[in-house]
Amino acid sequence: MSHTITVKENAKLLIDRIPDDATWDDIMYEIYVGQKIEKGLKDIHNGKIHSHDKFKRIIILTTDYTDCTN
Repeated sequence: MSHTITVKENAKLLIDRIPDDATWDDIMYEIYVGQKIEKGLKDIHNGKIHSHDKFKRIIILTTDYTDCTN
């Protein structure tokens, strides 16, 4: 039987992994990064992904090159 890890269990594992001298900012950063990775993996699992080429086309189509001040 598969066990899904809870947010609380995940937080405990995170606390056990970080150094004893970690700051609150270090802890918050680790939580933030972990949430982003978890969301990304969920999106991949649900097929919510785009190719690199598609993103390049989106950037090209949405960039206003007439506003370049260089």
